[in-house]
Amino acid sequence: MASAQSVKELREKTGAGMMDCKKALVQCNDDMEKAIEFLREKGLAAASKKSGRIAAEGIVESYIHLGGKIGVLLEVNCETDFVAKNEDFKLFVKDIAMHIAASNPLYISKEEVSEDLIEKEKSILKAQALNEGKPENIAEKMVEGRIKKYYQEICLLEQAFVKDPDKTIQQLLNEKISIIGENVKIRRFARFQMGEGLEKKQENFAEEVANQIK
Repeated sequence: MASAQSVKELREKTGAGMMDCKKALVQCNDDMEKAIEFLREKGLAAASKKSGRIAAEGIVESYIHLGGKIGVLLEVNCETDFVAKNEDFKLFVKDIAMHIAASNPLYISKEEVSEDLIEKEKSILKAQALNEGKPENIAEKMVEGRIKKYYQEICLLEQAFVKDPDKTIQQLLNEKISIIGENVKIRRFARFQMGEGLEKKQENFAEEVANQIK
């Protein structure tokens, strides 16, 4: 079985998704070089090489949930106008917009989350663990796990794709970069929910969206 350290190392070397790295190491009996070759053959290791290239083209996609209760505006960039007009690229952008409507991320990546917010969340989580009667060292480990889950809740790239929960949005993005052959960047989004911030009967619109697009 692939160790967490091996998965981390392979991910750093290839830029491939965590689950793809884990599968590659299992497939290759934890042989790092063979795993790298395996990912390259699958086209999953190329994403990191393209990630530094400028992506100044792309499209702005809008998604309105049936009934107009949730709306999303999303900008996704690529390198050329040719790719921006590609149907596969357009479908990818639409899927991301639908995912945002369903999952309600607050940020695109972990890097956008302020350190102050994370430290505050850690403090709350540690207090919760200690109040549960956990020893200090156990509480620290629990906080690490819960912070990871917190990132998965609020960061788009860390979330499980609603149409395929076995892969994250980051993995989906890496796969798309490998297939298209250009750098693709999810630049920004805005999500609107009807009546948000107003006092009224609460309805789980996000869950409704997720159920309809699976």
